[in-house]
Amino acid sequence: MGRLEDFFKRSIDLGVAAAVLVISLPLWPVIAAAIKIDSRGPVFYLQKRAGKGNKFFTLIKFRSMVEGAEDGVPLWAAENDDRITRVGRVLRNLHLDELPQLLHVLKGEMSLVGPRPERPEFVEVLRKEIPSFDERHKVKPGITGWAQVNHPYAATIEDSAKKLEYDLYYVKNRSLFFDLKILFLTAKRLVRI
Repeated sequence: MGRLEDFFKRSIDLGVAAAVLVISLPLWPVIAAAIKIDSRGPVFYLQKRAGKGNKFFTLIKFRSMVEGAEDGVPLWAAENDDRITRVGRVLRNLHLDELPQLLHVLKGEMSLVGPRPERPEFVEVLRKEIPSFDERHKVKPGITGWAQVNHPYAATIEDSAKKLEYDLYYVKNRSLFFDLKILFLTAKRLVRI
């Protein structure tokens, strides 16, 4: 991807993130109230993630799991994870738990499209187990990506290896057209929900 495409990618990131943020803001208090009514704990979930160049940042999401779901032990989330709250299940199914990540896009820590940012604990494990895992850190992480539209949750090293194939394909073949295709496929999936 050249400088001009990078400029347009960033412009699309800013435009779409700002628009979706403004449109979705009235939902935020409703989501926050539902989370608080459904389970004890904070509205937002903060977690360290690896970004471009393997630099860490603190990711923010609406909390969808019970408070203290991991108790200091990092665990992969499964599709039907029993730690997910009732409201959390709805938020995840509609991908509303991801809305606060639009702030990361505006800040330039993330893009709309790219490999999902991984947790440092899992990065350490996966880079030992999967050759070329760090290649995915050559680009900004994304809210959606080629792996997300092609593969469900990664709950094992084998799943992560499969998703990595998609991530590496994206890194090697990324273009503005490819990003638009991924955004279209993501929107198509969201409409089907």
